Amino acid sequence: MRNTPINYQTVQTKISESGISNVGRASIREIKKLVDNLEKASGEKFIRMEMGIPGLPPSQIGVDGQIEALKRGVAAIYPDIHGIPELKNEISRFVKLFMGIDVKPEGCIPTVGSMQGGFASFLALSRIHEGRDTTLFIDPGFPVHKQQHKVLNLKFETFDVYDFRGDKLRGKLESILSSGKIHSILYSNPNNPSWICFTEKELQIIGELAEKYDIVIMEDLAYFGMDFRQDYSKPGEPPYQPSVANYTKNYILFISSSKAFSYAGERIGMMVISDHLFESHFPDLKRFYPNDQFGYTMIFGTMYPLSSGTSHSAQYGLAAILKAANDGKFDFVEVVKEYGQKAHIMKKLFIENGFRIVYDMDEDKPIADGFYFTYSYPGFTGVELLEEMLYYGISAISLDITGSERHEGIRACTSLIRRSQFGDLEARLKQFHDDHPVE
Repeated sequence: MRNTPINYQTVQTKISESGISNVGRASIREIKKLVDNLEKASGEKFIRMEMGIPGLPPSQIGVDGQIEALKRGVAAIYPDIHGIPELKNEISRFVKLFMGIDVKPEGCIPTVGSMQGGFASFLALSRIHEGRDTTLFIDPGFPVHKQQHKVLNLKFETFDVYDFRGDKLRGKLESILSSGKIHSILYSNPNNPSWICFTEKELQIIGELAEKYDIVIMEDLAYFGMDFRQDYSKPGEPPYQPSVANYTKNYILFISSSKAFSYAGERIGMMVISDHLFESHFPDLKRFYPNDQFGYTMIFGTMYPLSSGTSHSAQYGLAAILKAANDGKFDFVEVVKEYGQKAHIMKKLFIENGFRIVYDMDEDKPIADGFYFTYSYPGFTGVELLEEMLYYGISAISLDITGSERHEGIRACTSLIRRSQFGDLEARLKQFHDDHPVE
């Protein structure tokens, strides 16, 4: 029987009872449930890094705005599918003030979290060109997006971008897009799970090729403004959140309220469709919808049957948050800098105990400290390392389920770790290092 921080037999038993055939390749939610059971059975608190959920209080501005809306009785009233005017106007202002791009309120649509925005977009974009049937994922990426494709029985291709940074990205994309079967591209920026951030050169390459091949770009901005190497917090002042929207007219942005505003529980996100794409007509859409205008089809042909709109009161809460940010009264970036500060400390603890950062560079610059980081340990694959670290009271997810080709790696999320746990983290990492000496 090995002497590990979490009782060895307890971990083995709970893994066996979980029904998970391979812990290292389990989904995020499967890992969460397993660790919940391990904490209960062992009585020990884990260093929990598997879930990418906020670890900060929700914006009080949003809470107050939502409460006031509930008091006015909006809970009894269906919201318009395309969103309340107050929110649509503030979303339009937000992308202008914090991204420097112009989008009419018509194309600014609240969704049941960014995940619904993605689901609806995947469905609609797969139908705009009869001869194109494939989404391209620039990976690593959020595993659930691929799960959504599988549920919808949609095709996708993927590649790990880390070996194709900078000018190399153009050739790699050309080799895939020239096949003529890709209708859209999805990536996250900052990236989940690696926390790499595309440079302006790379965004320009993506945008130029989108124009050349008539491709729609879906840009997942779940971690809006959270590349803390730059200050994106001043409305109407550069630098702005980097975006492919500066280089193509065919784009959809997914902006989450979950991380930047710590408003995950209300499941309210934003889908921002460029004016050009919103107003575009695709005759092939009439195979499935009565109208071939993209924006109309997205709202009344796709969003409507999915949910008939999103929470009425949550829309007022988000509108209040955005108005405060737009008016310069709420510095949302300053609030979430805590994630970057914790990442800096945690990465140092891992490195001091023999671990290595897997995705460590943005072209020629070290990546930012932020919501996520990735690590490995000599002699282990990521799948093996994930399971082994459970015995040491540390949970995360394997990069294998994210589309990464760095099979030695694990993704860690900084959000739920309290600073008071750093001592436990350091002690557990030290014991892991002592138990697994590196030659």
